[in-house]
Amino acid sequence: KRKKERKKENHLQERKKDRKKEKRKKERKKERKKERKERKKERKKEKKRKKERKKERKKERKKERKKEREKNKERKKKTKKERENNKERKKERKKERKKERKKERKKERKKKERKNHLQERKKESFERKNHLQERKKK
Repeated sequence: KRKKERKKENHLQERKKDRKKEKRKKERKKERKKERKERKKERKKEKKRKKERKKERKKERKKERKKEREKNKERKKKTKKERENNKERKKERKKERKKERKKERKKERKKKERKNHLQERKKESFERKNHLQERKKK
């Protein structure tokens, strides 16, 4: 009888243990499931953040390029203006030089004319003297 009871007792104990074991197993399973779910969620979030950053960088680069283009446009405009101005200045300088040369030539001509004129008078004076001497001789 006692043997039977002990057997029964053992059996009950075993069952209790088994139930406990099962329960723990179920618990762990649940826990793992939860963790997986959590990781999945985390990955999803990470992916979203990554996507967002990518989008942001793209936007940023676009903005940068636009800025760069504007800058280049401005520079081009400036250079064009510069070229125009340079052209204008060159023209002016050319005009100035032309004027200067003209003035110079005029000056030279005057000088020459004066020299000729003086020579001419000298010659005349010489001829007169000569003429007078000739007359004296006669």
